Amino acid sequence: MRLYLLALNPTDSVTEGFLPAAARLGLDVTVLTDQPDAHRRTYPGIEILKCDVRDFRSVVTRISTHHRPDAVFTNSDHLQTQAALAADYFGLPGKDWSVTLRAKDKAEMRRHLAATGADAVWAAEVTDPADLTALDVPYPCVVKPREGVASEDVVLADGPEELVAHCAEIQSRRSGAALVVEEYLPGELYTLETLGDGHVRHVLGGFHTEVSPPPYFIEERLTFVTAHPDPVVSQVLAQLDALGVGFGACHTEFVVHEGRARIIEVNYRAIGDQCDLLLARLLEIPLFEHILRTHLGERLPADLGVRRDGAARLEYPYAESGGTLIAAPAAVELTVDGVQLTYRPLREIGERHELYRTNRDFLGVLRAMGTDQAAVDKAVAEFLAGQWWEIQR
Repeated sequence: MRLYLLALNPTDSVTEGFLPAAARLGLDVTVLTDQPDAHRRTYPGIEILKCDVRDFRSVVTRISTHHRPDAVFTNSDHLQTQAALAADYFGLPGKDWSVTLRAKDKAEMRRHLAATGADAVWAAEVTDPADLTALDVPYPCVVKPREGVASEDVVLADGPEELVAHCAEIQSRRSGAALVVEEYLPGELYTLETLGDGHVRHVLGGFHTEVSPPPYFIEERLTFVTAHPDPVVSQVLAQLDALGVGFGACHTEFVVHEGRARIIEVNYRAIGDQCDLLLARLLEIPLFEHILRTHLGERLPADLGVRRDGAARLEYPYAESGGTLIAAPAAVELTVDGVQLTYRPLREIGERHELYRTNRDFLGVLRAMGTDQAAVDKAVAEFLAGQWWEIQR
């Protein structure tokens, strides 16, 4: 059976998760990408074909002139609609392209949730900052790219002047990009991780996310939550149902304030930044195989056999200035007082980067797992206290 996997840049989710899972399932894999050289360097044993994967017509043509597909899949935020359209064209299982579009387009997501009565958030789509003068914007508000990811160019504005300045700054980097301005939703930030096959949907748990101080929203650490309160889960699932989300993996970010859960954004794919790798180990399930099987048309088991006694945390040391990384710890895996620690660098020494104020500023990721949260937190704190990162401006 042949799996076509659509990708932009190589990611840990694909390299360490989906490709090994595909091999265990005995699948022949063809990666379609617009960055073939980067993928060939990362996994030279996989068939890599160059393709304009952002254009679904190019994807269909590339597949139809190659081997017959049994599944078309992507874990990229940017390529969900293209993969859904290609899967539909070849009569294969997949996500509804209208739902992937709705989830990706943050303005359309807000409009749809409001139209269905699931949730109403003040929001406006902006292409020209001059249009802001005609809007009765509630402050504080958040401005972000309509189709952005990973908190990139997401910023809080406390007043009209700040908002105009932020919009102009973002569009100076993203020429012609549509922005979304929406009311700031207070509350604690969480995630809900789900997996469905169109018939059954499993809730795998989620994370409590801590972000940097405003005005930016850099994810600093995530602590695993085995089960959110039932009323919270019910509210989030109702909003996902309104959007039509239910096939494959979905990573949903939401806030809870005074018992009310409100979606921030829907990422219709598995959670990234190595959280998915941690989930598979922590829950002791073949997570990546399950996801791929849904795209092969297989039903998920009624009980995934998820382990529920785990505790976990991820920490992301990140750059606070642009420059060249001249000192950083190497990759390491160890066990301390029953806590499994895995540290992986995300930048090589000698690399120079600007400051992005998003997860592209991450210098590394520390994954920690155990059965006691206090022990996990202690092991993380002690490990990080003994490390050193230095950036030369």
